[in-house]
Amino acid sequence: MELIDSHTHLYCDDFLTEEQPKHPKKGVILPPPLPTPRGGEEAVERALQAGVCHMMFPANALDEIGPMKRLVALFPGKVSMAMGLHPTELTDNPEAALDIIEREIEENPGLYHAVGEIGIDLYWEPEKRERQMRAFDRQCRIALRHNLPIIIHCRDGLDETLEVLRGLPSIPQGVFHSFGGTVEDVARIRETGDFHFGINGILTFKNSTLGSVLPSIGIDRILLETDSPYLAPVPFRRRRNQSAYLPAIAQGVATALSLPIEEVASRTTANTRRLFNL
Repeated sequence: MELIDSHTHLYCDDFLTEEQPKHPKKGVILPPPLPTPRGGEEAVERALQAGVCHMMFPANALDEIGPMKRLVALFPGKVSMAMGLHPTELTDNPEAALDIIEREIEENPGLYHAVGEIGIDLYWEPEKRERQMRAFDRQCRIALRHNLPIIIHCRDGLDETLEVLRGLPSIPQGVFHSFGGTVEDVARIRETGDFHFGINGILTFKNSTLGSVLPSIGIDRILLETDSPYLAPVPFRRRRNQSAYLPAIAQGVATALSLPIEEVASRTTANTRRLFNL
């Protein structure tokens, strides 16, 4: 059984030190975390051992390009990259960063398999609504010019996200990453483009209703993801998430759709390879 993690940040600084308990026992003083010189290498290796055959790294900011390229070079054929500017990483004038992103894609044909992680986040920065919409629109148009899918981050901004998508010159394709919406949200998204839905540890949370939404998506439109180091699935809650935990999410999807986990693995893997041209 082979799985693909369609969205993971194993290259980020969280993996440069050993993991510490998030909630140590009362009265216990923890030593400072020790540096882990191999960084995300160990996390990639653990994922491969757990049956994750491939991992997609989306970018949030320009300073992540180097760490991503390092792991891609160390694990050829096992790790792929996307290039984009996250909506919470926008400066007062993001155009210079967006110029660099477009040039990076143009000068490295075949290296980047998507434009992302891009989108709208009005949970953290509602005051930057217009700026986020402009940056999202430009990055969507970059993706269309280069025939690449988009990886969409959408938090408290579905109306704005769909407004941008409806204004594009042609129909976009991509994935709504970390999807946690309703049946109605699925229908609205499908009206605007050729989209998949990234399902992660949210599905396994105690009060999540996402399992009841998955039948309206269907297995042919689901991508598995961890969003490491965030959103660790049950039974790994309160731990730093990693791609090695992806089988727990696959099992959650299998349960919600009453499918064998082997079928979930094979079909979501095929979906991810097709969308990102892996």
